[in-house]
Amino acid sequence: MDKTEIAAQQLGRMRAMTRFYHERFFTDVKVTTLATLVLFVVGWWKVDEAFLLIPIVALLGATLTAFDASYLIFARHYSAKLERDINDELGEEVLLAAKLEDAYLFPLNEPKMVTAAASPFTWFAFMTLFITGLGVSSFGFSLALGLPGLADHGSVWLAWYLTLLAVATVSALIVGWWWFVSGAGEERLNKILGLPND
Repeated sequence: MDKTEIAAQQLGRMRAMTRFYHERFFTDVKVTTLATLVLFVVGWWKVDEAFLLIPIVALLGATLTAFDASYLIFARHYSAKLERDINDELGEEVLLAAKLEDAYLFPLNEPKMVTAAASPFTWFAFMTLFITGLGVSSFGFSLALGLPGLADHGSVWLAWYLTLLAVATVSALIVGWWWFVSGAGEERLNKILGLPND
C-alpha cells in the first residue's frame, strides 16, 4: 500500500468516528431531555426532591455532550489533515468535506463554546446554544422549585447540596472554557498534526 491508500483508510476511520459521535451526542441529548421531563413530572406530583436531581442531570448532560463534541472536533481535525494530504498527493482538490464542514457546521481553530462559533454563525451553532439554553433554564427552574423543600430538611442539607452543585458547575465551566473557548484542545491537535494555531 502507498501512503495515499493508508491516508484514505485513516480518513474512512475518522469519518466513521465523526458519525458515531454525532449519534452519541443526540443520544445523550435525548436521554438527558427525557430524564429531565420525567423528573419535572415527578416533582409536580409533590415529590419536591425530584426537582433537585434535575440540575445534576442537566450538568451531566452538558458535560457528556461536550465530551462527544471533543471527539467530533478531534476526528474533524484529523480528517481535514488527511484530506489535505490526499489532495496534495493527487495534485488537485478532490476531497472537500473538511472545507464544507468548516463553512456549514462550525469552523475549526476558532474560539467557540464547544461547537458554537460566533463567526461564521450557523444552524449548528444555534442548535448548540438552543440546547444549552434549555439545559440552563431547566437547571435554574428546578432549583427554584426544589430548594424550598430541601430547606425544610435543614440548613446542613441545603448547604451541602448547594456547595457540591456549585463546585461541580464551576469546575465544568472553568475546564470547558479552557479546553474549548481558549482553544487549548485544538492547539494540542495542531501541534501534533504540524499545523499553525490560527
